[in-house]
Amino acid sequence: MSENLKNILEEWKGLEEEYQQLQETHRMYLKKLDELSKLQSNCSSSISRQRKRLNEISQLVKKSSKGSSEEDAKILDEIKEKIKIRPNAFFQMEAFLPKKNGLYLSLVLGNVNVTLFNKQSKFAYKDEYEKFKLCLTVILLLFSFICYFFVSYRFSDVILNFLLVWYYCTLTIRESILITNGSRSAPPITIIFFINCYDLFIKELVHYRIKGWWVFHHYISAVLSGVMLTWPEGNLYHIFRNQFLAYSLYQSFVQCLQCYYQSGCLYRLRALGERHNMDLTVEGFQSWMWKGLTFLLPFLFFGHFWQLFNGLSLFRMAQLPECKEWQVSVCGLCFLILFAGNFFTTVAVVRQKLKTRNQKPKSL
Repeated sequence: MSENLKNILEEWKGLEEEYQQLQETHRMYLKKLDELSKLQSNCSSSISRQRKRLNEISQLVKKSSKGSSEEDAKILDEIKEKIKIRPNAFFQMEAFLPKKNGLYLSLVLGNVNVTLFNKQSKFAYKDEYEKFKLCLTVILLLFSFICYFFVSYRFSDVILNFLLVWYYCTLTIRESILITNGSRSAPPITIIFFINCYDLFIKELVHYRIKGWWVFHHYISAVLSGVMLTWPEGNLYHIFRNQFLAYSLYQSFVQCLQCYYQSGCLYRLRALGERHNMDLTVEGFQSWMWKGLTFLLPFLFFGHFWQLFNGLSLFRMAQLPECKEWQVSVCGLCFLILFAGNFFTTVAVVRQKLKTRNQKPKSL
C-alpha cells in the first residue's frame, strides 16, 4: 500500500469518527428541540390558565371586599397587590415563548415565528434596530439637503420618497418584531384623535401608555411618503416641492437630535434599573425624557406646527380650480393626522409630568 493511500485512509477514518459524533450530536439536538417545544407549549397553556383563574379570583376579591371586616380587608388588599404584579410577570415570561404574530406581521410575513429565545439575541436585534434608524435618518438628512440646495430633478425626488417609504415600512416591521419580543409598547391609536372631550382624550392617551401613537405615526408616515412618490409632475407639485423638502430636512435633523438625546437618557435609566432593557428610542417626547429636555421641546413643537402648516397649505391648494391630483388632499389629511397625534401626545406627556412634579412636594 502506497504512502499516499495510507494518508488518505487515516484522513477518512478521522472524518468517519467526526461524522459519527456529528450524527450523535444532531440526534441529541433534535431530542432537546422536541423537549423544548413541549416545554414551550406547557408554559403557554399554563400562563393562559393562570390568567383565566386570576380574573376569576379578581372578581371574587371585589365581591368579598364589600362589607368585609378590617382583618379580612387587610388580607384582601395584599391579594389585590399581588394580582396587580402578576400580569407583568406573565409579560416577562411570554417574551421568551413563541406566540402568534399580530395582524400586521401576519399580513407581511405570514405565520413565521419571529420570537427570539435568549436575551443576547433580543438585545442584539434591538441595538441593530437603533443603529439602522440612526443611519437611515442621517442618510435622509443628507439626501434632503442635496435635493433642496443642489439638485432639482424629479428623479432625485423619487429616490428620496422611495427611501422614505422603504424606511418607514421597514421600521414598522422591525418595531412589530421587537414588540413581539418584549419591547414596551402599546396598540396603535386611531379613533381617539376625534374624541370631542379633551380630558377624555388625555385619559385615553395616558391609558394606552402613549407609545402606541409613535407606532401608528410610522404607518401614517409610510402612507404619506408613498402618496408623495405617486404625485405626478406638474405646477402644483413644484409649488409644494421646496416646502416638503425643507420639512424633510428639518424632520431628519430633529430626529437625529432625539436619537442622540433619548439614547443617552435610556442608557442612564437602564443603568439605574429604572427602565426595561428592551425599551426603544421613539420618534416623539416620552415621560422618561423629561430631565434636561428644555432645549428639545421647542424643536418638537415647531416641527408639529410645520406639519399643520403643510396640511393647511395642501388643503388650500386642493381648492384651486387647476387642482386635479387626488394626492394633494390625501397628503394634506396625512399631515393633519400627524400634527394632531404628535401635538396632543406631547402636550399630554408635558401635562402628566407637570402634574406629577407638582404633587411630589405635597406627598412629602
